[in-house]
Amino acid sequence: MITIGKINTLRVIAEYPFGYALAPLVDSQDYDDENDLPTVTLSRDHVETPLTLEQTLDVFVATDQQGELYASITVPHIQVGETKVLKAVSATHFGAFFDWGLENDLLIPNDYQDTPINPGMHYVVHSFFDEKTNRILGATRLHYFLKEGSAYLNEGDEVACLVYAKSDLGFKVVIDEKALGLIFHSDAFKPLKVGQKTTGVIKHIREDGKIDVSLQRQDKTGRDTLQQAILDDLHAHGGISTLTDKSAPDAIYQHFNVSKAAYKKALGALYKQKKITINPDAIRLVK
Repeated sequence: MITIGKINTLRVIAEYPFGYALAPLVDSQDYDDENDLPTVTLSRDHVETPLTLEQTLDVFVATDQQGELYASITVPHIQVGETKVLKAVSATHFGAFFDWGLENDLLIPNDYQDTPINPGMHYVVHSFFDEKTNRILGATRLHYFLKEGSAYLNEGDEVACLVYAKSDLGFKVVIDEKALGLIFHSDAFKPLKVGQKTTGVIKHIREDGKIDVSLQRQDKTGRDTLQQAILDDLHAHGGISTLTDKSAPDAIYQHFNVSKAAYKKALGALYKQKKITINPDAIRLVK
C-alpha cells in the first residue's frame, strides 16, 4: 500500500505537533479500524504551508538509518529500481555515502561496490530496497541487479545507453535502465566516458544472450537514412560540401553524428549511383 523508495500519493489522516500522518488513498471501510491503515510521517519542518485533513500530496517514502519510514516532499535524484549517476560524498570502513538529494545520504555497502569509492567522484549507481536491513541502499555492482540480456530487446532497436565502465573490449553500458550491454571499441567512433548518456542501436544479441550495442544504425535503413541526409545537406548548401572522405572523424561526427567509416561508405554509394562527384577538396551534387 505504501511503496518504499518511490513517489507515493498519500492523504493526511492526522496532525501532530511534530508533523502529519499520511496514509494510502483507500476506502477506510476496507479496514476494521482506521488505526490499522499503514502510515508514514511527514515532518512539519518539511512543509512550507500547513496541511489539512484528507489533503492529498505526492511524497517520496524513505527509510532513516534505523530503518524507520519517513516521507519527504523532496524528489531524490534516484528512486528504487533506477540506475543513475550520483556523486560520492564520503567513504568509511563499511561503505560509501552518495548525495541523492535527501538529508540522509545514500549508503553503498562495501559488498555492493564494484571498485573502491573515491569521494568527490561520480559513479553509476543502482538503488534497491534491502529487506534484511529495511533500508534503501545503492550498488555499483550493477550485475547483481541487471542482467546481461533481455527478452524485450531485438536487434535494430534504438535504445538509451548509460556508460558505467570501460574494459579491454569496449565500454559497458546500461540499456534503458533494464539490461547490460557492450559497445566495442571498434564501434565507439566518438569519445565515451563513464557516466555519459548516449543513444545506441542493438547491433547483435549473441547466443548466450549478451548484447552488443552500436552507436549508429548499420542496417540498410541506417545506410539509406545517411545517404539522404548527405543529399539534403548538399541541397541546403548550394550543391557543394567541403566535408569529404578525407575530413577528420570529429568533423564528420559533429555534422552527421556517424563514424568516418559509415560516411565514406555512404559517399561511395552515392557516387556509384552518380548522384555526387568526389574531389579531394569537396563533394558536389550531379546536376
